Amino acid sequence: MNKAAESDDKAIQRLFEQLALVAGEKILEIFHAGCEVSEKSDSSPVTDADQAAEKIILEGLRAGYPDVPCVAEEEAAAGILPADLGDAFFLIDPLDGTKEFIKRSGDFTVNIALVRDGKPEIGVVYAPHGGRFFSARPGLAEMVDVDGGGNIVARRPIKVRAAGSPLAVVASRSHRTAETEEFIQSCGPVDIVSVGSSLKFCMVACGEADIYPRHGRTMEWDTAAGDAVLRAAGGTTSMVDGNPLPYGKRNQADDTDFANPHFIARGAAFPAQRG
Repeated sequence: MNKAAESDDKAIQRLFEQLALVAGEKILEIFHAGCEVSEKSDSSPVTDADQAAEKIILEGLRAGYPDVPCVAEEEAAAGILPADLGDAFFLIDPLDGTKEFIKRSGDFTVNIALVRDGKPEIGVVYAPHGGRFFSARPGLAEMVDVDGGGNIVARRPIKVRAAGSPLAVVASRSHRTAETEEFIQSCGPVDIVSVGSSLKFCMVACGEADIYPRHGRTMEWDTAAGDAVLRAAGGTTSMVDGNPLPYGKRNQADDTDFANPHFIARGAAFPAQRG
């Protein structure tokens, strides 16, 4: 069995947390100092912060778990991918919300996840600018408090809530599509909160929102960590056909490796008849 599957989930989660904090500190350093922005082959932006944070995270993961494959956004953009994912692998988005980062918005996060058998099971989402930190392993999702020195000082469990009335819908700030708008309209009266980055999953996970519809392009590293938090908090992330969103997608007939289909993330008690 893969080393990650044999290891203690809590130890993996704690390593993720440590690496996210260090990467977040580096990101903030670059955020305040300013950075160069370049363009990847898919025309999406990349900054020094993306690259520096990914280096920190990958070095830490590979030192702790050298036998576990890593799939990281910037390495993937450079064509560096593991030949075989095995039954468990790490998914890393060192800076989700790069566009928000460039616009000097605080809506960006560090994301690290462990996927087992196609499911995101351990994950951390850290928003270094705002200090919001979410962490999860199977059966336990937590909101984590961090002090001004970057130290974890408290934890409290989180759970999804029963659907509100009106529904609180969290949607992308930079990537809302006509299909997403149509879905929101189908839900009836709603309150809409626009947020960038993977914090959308976490808002549903901690009961600040009811549903996050995404009818637009995402990659697995964009969603895995937040999805792990949501699932551990009792929520679900499903494709439009109702099946759970899978991970480790390669050799897809109609899209690139690790690209996600449209999906809907929701709290456990979200009524089926409403979207």
